[in-house]
Amino acid sequence: MKKWLGIGLTVAALLSAIGAPWLSPHDPLRTDFAKSLRPPGAAGHPFGTDQLGRDLLARILHGARLALFIGGCTVIVTAVVGGLLGLVAGFVERWPSTVLMRIVDVQLSFPFILLAMTINAIVGLGLRNIILSLSAAGWVVYARVVRGETLSVKQRDYVQAAAALGMGRARVMFRHVLPNVAPSIVVVASLQFSSFIVAEAAISFLGFGVQPPTPAWGSMLSESRDFLYVAWWLAAFPGAALALTALGVNLLGDWLRDTLDPKLRV
Repeated sequence: MKKWLGIGLTVAALLSAIGAPWLSPHDPLRTDFAKSLRPPGAAGHPFGTDQLGRDLLARILHGARLALFIGGCTVIVTAVVGGLLGLVAGFVERWPSTVLMRIVDVQLSFPFILLAMTINAIVGLGLRNIILSLSAAGWVVYARVVRGETLSVKQRDYVQAAAALGMGRARVMFRHVLPNVAPSIVVVASLQFSSFIVAEAAISFLGFGVQPPTPAWGSMLSESRDFLYVAWWLAAFPGAALALTALGVNLLGDWLRDTLDPKLRV
């Protein structure tokens, strides 16, 4: 049940994001003050309209594109950078490894969203800088997990035999060690994906992320604060979209962890 619910919610979010230009009943940026704050079910506006008369369904669908794009790009960057650093640190196991792990320990002592928001405030606003700030805050998880897995894998007989036969260190790492730590990277990536989506929404909610009028779930929730008593749908629908997407990705990540980790199948 958990597996299919996660797959269903994730696929629904992906299809909504990909098909947003065709599924949207209106232009998400088009304003019509004569139709402001229309309730759900109004003619031509299934989810109602916001304070500027913009169609809420169209903005939620295009917000899904932005959220999944940021989450996907951040996962790729953090998995590649953190995974490679963790692989090298676990395989070399000298003073660079010690220095790297101390950096990881220090960074993990800071709250993730606070660190990402601080970096974003330093580098500036914008889509590219949001991905940069989330990546700078999130790579440490991959580095720690991959280093621990590498320390275990490199002690196995087939790795020792490959090294004894004269195979180069880089070849041993990428041909024998990396394929065995890759499942851990996939599991961490699937679990981190939802964290990045929620973090991006939090940063945008506080005004440090995607700026209006670009449709983003976090900024939509921020704009809805002044209308909670007169237009509940402005917060309910973007919040539900964010919660269901994060839930689906988390459930999918749990299923991948149970599937790819042999210790959990014993």
